[in-house]
Amino acid sequence: MMRTLGLILLLLALVAGIAWFVFGRGGSEPAPGAVIDSPWWDAQDRLVDVDGVTARVRVQGPDDAPVIVMIHGFSFSLESWDDWADALSANYRVVRMDLPGHGLTGPDPQARYSVPQTVEFLGGLMDAMDIDRATLVGNSLGGLVAWRYTADHGDRVEKLVLVAPGGFSINGVTEEPVDVPVGVRFYLTQGPQPVVAGATAALFGDPTRMDPDLPARVHGLMQGEGVGEALVERLEVFTLPAPDADLARVTVPALILWGGRDAMVPVDHAARFEAAMPDVQLVVYDDLGHIPHEEAPERTLEDVRAFLSAN
Repeated sequence: MMRTLGLILLLLALVAGIAWFVFGRGGSEPAPGAVIDSPWWDAQDRLVDVDGVTARVRVQGPDDAPVIVMIHGFSFSLESWDDWADALSANYRVVRMDLPGHGLTGPDPQARYSVPQTVEFLGGLMDAMDIDRATLVGNSLGGLVAWRYTADHGDRVEKLVLVAPGGFSINGVTEEPVDVPVGVRFYLTQGPQPVVAGATAALFGDPTRMDPDLPARVHGLMQGEGVGEALVERLEVFTLPAPDADLARVTVPALILWGGRDAMVPVDHAARFEAAMPDVQLVVYDDLGHIPHEEAPERTLEDVRAFLSAN
């Protein structure tokens, strides 16, 4: 009887082990061809496992072309780059993603939302997609992640395009995070669409240039399961330590674009980036806001194309 019970337990253990090997192995790999039922899912999207985070990734352009990786800002999604990606994909392989806690990627099961952890996510995504070297493009939070990755992994970065990047202290944030105000928590988790529309319009130098569909998309993706809470958790661990020494280690050619009417990150930070980085070009658009690539895509693309094509 005991021998029979032992055999049954052994068989169950073997079955469990096989199931773990095939289906588990510490995290679920996205099934080939898996999709997300969402109005914002696109035929060019795919799911990529990055150390337990199932990231939504969109790839455009020839497989053998030079790679550009685009990283969006806080509370936004990969659609922020639609105009630039569509234009540049004729000559480049353009890869963009929803960061952990954003968009259709959704929350990180391990709540890894600090800036250093997001930098690690970027490196893990590049590894998962066999990207050895790329030009990095980032806006705001995405710009902060892009230049911090480059500081430590310059051998994997061809060039750097930063659009109103984070770096220097704002809103009292330094090497220590600050308390997240109740109003911000409400906005990120329960904010009604008209309020989100107003906040989104404030990112433009001229709100009449805003795509009328943008607020609905931002609001809809923020309402995804666990996304608003994840955005709050990111702010709870968000830090901006003095960046000068690290910026000095960013030696690849860099282009910085900034809107003179940026209400999110002061435009006077642009000159501080320029002074701290060894090889940088700075362009300030006096009439644009925090997201120049969305507000004036054709105008900003002229500067980006010239920079990318320069030796």
